Amino acid sequence: MNLLSILLMAPSADGSEQGGIMSFLPLILVIIVFYFFFIRPQMKKSKEQKQFRAELKKGDAILTIGGINGKIVKMGETTVDISTGDTTIIRVEKSAIVPKDTQLGQQK
Repeated sequence: MNLLSILLMAPSADGSEQGGIMSFLPLILVIIVFYFFFIRPQMKKSKEQKQFRAELKKGDAILTIGGINGKIVKMGETTVDISTGDTTIIRVEKSAIVPKDTQLGQQK
């Protein structure tokens, strides 16, 4: 017998003749709910952030996760130099950059 037929034919814990798959149904539903309400949106958000960081270019107005506003003056492999004033240039990691129109601490 294969595993599927064993699960479908196994009696439930209370002795009734329901299949074994019926006892796993609540667990399966919980996993599906977690996927659609927690895992999938987080994956989508991560993908959007990765795409945003890949599309950064010199002259873009940005905001760091620390709240520093600036414009990109130089791009590196993993870092970006931003100008925050007339002569001030700060080097930050690309992972610390969010779009300028983002409100930190609030979800869209």
